[in-house]
Amino acid sequence: MADSAGRPGSGSPARRRGRAAEAGRYPRPTREELAAAAERTIPDVIAPGLDVLFVGINPGLWSAATGWHFARPGNRFWPALHRGGFTPRLLHPSEQDELPGYGLGISNMVARASARADELTPAELVEGAEILTGKVERHRPRWVAVVGVTAYRIGFARPKAAFGPQAQRLAAARLWVLPNPSGLNAHFTPETLGAAFGELRAAVAAS
Repeated sequence: MADSAGRPGSGSPARRRGRAAEAGRYPRPTREELAAAAERTIPDVIAPGLDVLFVGINPGLWSAATGWHFARPGNRFWPALHRGGFTPRLLHPSEQDELPGYGLGISNMVARASARADELTPAELVEGAEILTGKVERHRPRWVAVVGVTAYRIGFARPKAAFGPQAQRLAAARLWVLPNPSGLNAHFTPETLGAAFGELRAAVAAS
């Protein structure tokens, strides 16, 4: 069964074969490896003058165990990036270093890894916003897209912020807030996430 974009459905034989091949090429971290990854940090994917710096909330344990951003199976960041028109094909998290070639990068509000984003304290998010501001001042991306409205509201003390473009800037960069692509965020489907990323892509292209 195909989805609305003509791709095989999640339960199709082709999709199952793809998942099996991916699991063989990229083995799942063990329970012990995931437990050891708590509190770990991973490097940003960043370069001077990017078009968009995407900012996650903090690394999950899968990301900390592998060194890849948005690495947990079920996270919709990479499909949304492709559906939104930022990448010409669907990238695997292991290909994250290709992003600067597309004018893109990834950072996080908080550097330390945790099993769930709600384990972070408000003080950590506020401090993370200050650190992020310094990164943006140094690397000067044109746009900063925070992937998670609650973290943005707390970190930047903007409790009424909504999705989409923000009136404020971060240093000289224009700001946008995207939905959290975690599989736990049931309010957004792969299609609606892709559309949200596509709105940002259109704004970036027009700026």
